[in-house]
Amino acid sequence: MAKVSKTREGIKHIILCFILAFAFFPLYLMVVVSFKDNIQFTRNPWFFDPISQWHWENWVEGWNTVSNYIANSIVTSVGAVALSLTMATLASYVVARYRFPGKNIFYYGLIASMFLPGSAATLVTLFTLLDSLHLINSLWALVICGAVGGQVVAVFILRQFIEEIPKELFESAQIDGAGHIQQIVHIVLPMSGSVLGTLAIMQFLGVWNELMLPLVTIRDDAMRTVPVGLMMLDGEYVKRWGPLMAGYAISSIPLIILFLFTMRFFVKGLAAGAVKG
Repeated sequence: MAKVSKTREGIKHIILCFILAFAFFPLYLMVVVSFKDNIQFTRNPWFFDPISQWHWENWVEGWNTVSNYIANSIVTSVGAVALSLTMATLASYVVARYRFPGKNIFYYGLIASMFLPGSAATLVTLFTLLDSLHLINSLWALVICGAVGGQVVAVFILRQFIEEIPKELFESAQIDGAGHIQQIVHIVLPMSGSVLGTLAIMQFLGVWNELMLPLVTIRDDAMRTVPVGLMMLDGEYVKRWGPLMAGYAISSIPLIILFLFTMRFFVKGLAAGAVKG
């Protein structure tokens, strides 16, 4: 039995290593190519050349190209996440804690909106609406649309967690004179921190990787986000693979930092969701 168990563990480790290698291989190639010029890339795209032939200037050019795009993406992503979670927390608190006429109609109507087509199917209507609000070529359009797009899922998940919080805590807070905002700040937010962290990460990634909406609504190069900027860089001139891959590598650094510092909250939120169902 011990040999069978060791064999199974060995097979699991082999499969896991294969999956990790398959997942990280594109990242490895991106870093390798970022230190090459086009001639080196054509001759040997798979491995590093000797140190004397590394082209560090590719990273300088890549940073000069994408730094402004990264700043725009950070502003839109952080703004959308903050606005979305603020509104979702308030709505979830009301739906979970209080009864009012039309509550079920409001909630299930909100959930039904999850089945509506995405931004690609409603792009013409959305563009017309943003144009009438004078939000074309504005980062506010990306912030507002990104916040609205993530609220339904956030309300659906947060409502379940707020309903699990013991009612005695809210009643005690009311006796002590705490208002609704104080109850949200001192009870809901601390007890739903892991879930809010998970929702924030998912929302951040969704807004960061959005391509269609910024491509249509943003016209100035100085206001483009990372996906649009990299796409324009790819097709505007003759491809210089070194600076291009350096730009892609630099653009991935904020997401890597995000996962390194928030992975604990992400895993904790997923585990809490699995327990509470």
